[in-house]
Amino acid sequence: MRTTLDLPDETFRKLKAEAALRGFKLKELVAQFIERGLAAGDSSPGSVRPHGPFPVAIERTSYPIPIAREADGTVTPYLSNEQLYAILDEEDLAQYQRVLGVLGEGSGQ
Repeated sequence: MRTTLDLPDETFRKLKAEAALRGFKLKELVAQFIERGLAAGDSSPGSVRPHGPFPVAIERTSYPIPIAREADGTVTPYLSNEQLYAILDEEDLAQYQRVLGVLGEGSGQ
């Protein structure tokens, strides 16, 4: 799964250097560190100090948050990863079929 992390510049430099020293890709080293941290399982109070503002409890609604709202008020519905991949596959297939159609017309068949 892909995600984005907001890391301090110095932390990123250290991670990148450590990955190079160990012969890993950066993403492999980060995944390894996260797995080790999760395996350690230290969830006692005070074991992790948050930086910046303290977390705020957010009340969950019973429906997913819309991804986008158009100017006319139309809401783009929530889609799961599986649904998004299906849409991308359909678009790829349609584009592939268009390319084949153009190639077929240009070959004099």
